[in-house]
Amino acid sequence: MPGWPTRTASTADLTELGPLLTDACEAALVPSSALLTEAVARGLVRVLEFQGELAGCVVAEMPSSEHVRIVVIAVRAGMRGQGMAKQLLTDLVRDIPRKSDGPPLISALARTDQLAVTRLLLAADFKGTRVIRTDAADGALQIHYQFRSRVEYIDPDARHLVPVTARAQLVESLAPADHAITGLVTLGGEPAFETARFEQDDPATLQSGEAAAGIAFSGSILAAITFLLGFAFSSTRFPDDVRLLLIGATFSTVLSLIIYASASGELARIRSNSFGKIMKWGNVLSEYGGVFPFLISLPVTYAQASGDPWTTMILAVVFSAAIAWYERSEFSIAQRFQRSRTEVTLTVLTALSPTAGAALVTAKTTSWPWTMVLIVTLSARTWLYLFRRGAEADIEERRQWQIRG
Repeated sequence: MPGWPTRTASTADLTELGPLLTDACEAALVPSSALLTEAVARGLVRVLEFQGELAGCVVAEMPSSEHVRIVVIAVRAGMRGQGMAKQLLTDLVRDIPRKSDGPPLISALARTDQLAVTRLLLAADFKGTRVIRTDAADGALQIHYQFRSRVEYIDPDARHLVPVTARAQLVESLAPADHAITGLVTLGGEPAFETARFEQDDPATLQSGEAAAGIAFSGSILAAITFLLGFAFSSTRFPDDVRLLLIGATFSTVLSLIIYASASGELARIRSNSFGKIMKWGNVLSEYGGVFPFLISLPVTYAQASGDPWTTMILAVVFSAAIAWYERSEFSIAQRFQRSRTEVTLTVLTALSPTAGAALVTAKTTSWPWTMVLIVTLSARTWLYLFRRGAEADIEERRQWQIRG
């Protein structure tokens, strides 16, 4: 199945969007011209072109900064069954404009007799969470579907099948807050919903554990930096610029400890709901202000203490390779944020720093330029992640839910 490129609609597409929606949708589902115009202006319409004309679109609205509702998904009759609708929906969910610090809730409504729409939503990681009661004359139920933006776990022993026509049973199955529709299957030749119970996390407990882990980690790094700084002050051969780097790392790590403590206080009070922001500051400062300066200083310290150029350079190259691997791994703080060419350049400079610093000390040349470049690099990365990137929660999960074995 080909990958269909989509794009955000512009005002120039309004003349084609109206006829497309009229031809591809029921009259009751076609959004008003005012809603469509506003959705285009807010970047909430995604379109797909084929042979110079619009072949499909998805329209959403944002009633609040924390909620996006899918209004309609339309594909021309002759183009259906090729994955266009799923591509449109997937791309819209990925590129929803962020009007607040956290990702908005993305939802959609589908009647129980709209099996094609239901399959599409479920295939795009939406889950049916509750029944929306309406006065529909045909008796069909409206199911509220919402996109799961984080990993959730299903109880493997709490799943059951409900025929689509068993409306009373479906209402009962979705009544508990931890139950949801996760699939649409065929049962006895008829469509049926697969419902499952999701294990409920305790956000306060999870956040408390995260804050405690941050405090323990920063405390350990501070102890290591303090030990190395003591060695630096006791040695007359230790470069002054590296001492300055370690002093800065000590300050940044202490600051991250204070911020983690502030996160604990925020969690205890639960007032401003800013735990995520505070933790981002602590994570970034502890990594780029504490961990990296400490690690990069180790080969330089060894070069000064041993005086052996061969082992020094081998150690420095190993450190550079390890930092480069870490930066590209899923464990890196950088992987939680969107990357750019500038950031890639800064990442390369960070990885090369141990080798460059050790080489300068081994050659007994001035290492101040290296120190200044490293400080600017780490400061730029800190500024980039704190002020030019969103919350760490913006990272996409590989799987939105899974069964706990």
